[in-house]
Amino acid sequence: MSFALHLPLNSVSFGQVSTHVLREIHKRSLEPCLFTIGNGVDLSCQNIDQEFGDWIQKCINKSLTDHDRKHPVIKLWHLNGSLESVSEKQILLTFYELNDPTPVEQNIAKNHTTVLTSRYAQEAFSKRGIKTDYVPLAFDSFNFKRTDKKYFTDGRITFNVVGKIEKRKRHEKLIRAWVKKFGNDKKYFLQCAVYNPFLKEQDNNALINRVLENKSYFNVNFLGHMQKNSVYNDFLNSGDIILGMSGGEGWGLPEFHSVGLGKHAVIMNAHSYKEWANKDNAVLVDPKEQIDCYDGMFFQPNQPFNQGQIFDFDEDQFIAACEESIKRLEANRVNEAGLKIQEDFKIDKTVDTLLNLI
Repeated sequence: MSFALHLPLNSVSFGQVSTHVLREIHKRSLEPCLFTIGNGVDLSCQNIDQEFGDWIQKCINKSLTDHDRKHPVIKLWHLNGSLESVSEKQILLTFYELNDPTPVEQNIAKNHTTVLTSRYAQEAFSKRGIKTDYVPLAFDSFNFKRTDKKYFTDGRITFNVVGKIEKRKRHEKLIRAWVKKFGNDKKYFLQCAVYNPFLKEQDNNALINRVLENKSYFNVNFLGHMQKNSVYNDFLNSGDIILGMSGGEGWGLPEFHSVGLGKHAVIMNAHSYKEWANKDNAVLVDPKEQIDCYDGMFFQPNQPFNQGQIFDFDEDQFIAACEESIKRLEANRVNEAGLKIQEDFKIDKTVDTLLNLI
């Protein structure tokens, strides 16, 4: 089978998914041409053995000598920047988080075999008459494993919230609602891994101060950027309950992996979360309404990309869900239904779907 891959190899979500796909393709002893997106290859967050690293470099070198534009390419990237292709046939795997694709986004999607990771995103394009394909993402069992470590000895219940801080993810509202109920209560702690690598350090700090309204809570901790997946795995394992109230996601990888590790969860019952979260493995919070996504930073009005709305939630319903998740935790420390994610979402199925589109 002759095909190419065009994807980023870095530490953010796109790069993590790319590396996961590459591991499976390497496992199958395939050698596609490999084109990288961005500033070269940065796999410093990964544990890369010599054989896998050499295979990646071999595939990159192969793209320089053997690539033929008649061979199909699987590209993993944003819609923005994906009209261009190294092949006459491009399978574009992309994440779409909003509800109203722009004419530019629609044009890109219909010029390729576009693959989306949620039925919610598919519906948004279908309403514009554009057919897309669907593929679920997979649990990364190489990087994320349950540990036997005891992270705290004081009997605390630890909530985790993850993902770069921005309006779309609703972190500001979530954290304020949480501290209103649980702030400075020594029984409960909130760990916030919300560092935004696309912002300067002082801008991250300013956002954190704004979230807490310049108040101090001994049981709320903000963590810096985790540069190794092994550290990130420890972080996910150290929590008891993961909070996922984002207004729009392509999949929700931190929440997904946390639930797959057996952590209890409070999850917005909307968008891509619905692909894997259900009433058995999470306490679901129905959305209250939809609001404009614009934040003056990453989402701005009247632009060719990222226009539309995100979901919002009711604070009282969110806190009630937190209290219900505490009851579930006290009944059983392990989210047994959540562990099924590891079996239900395997990388071989994801890669099979992509290769079958070639």
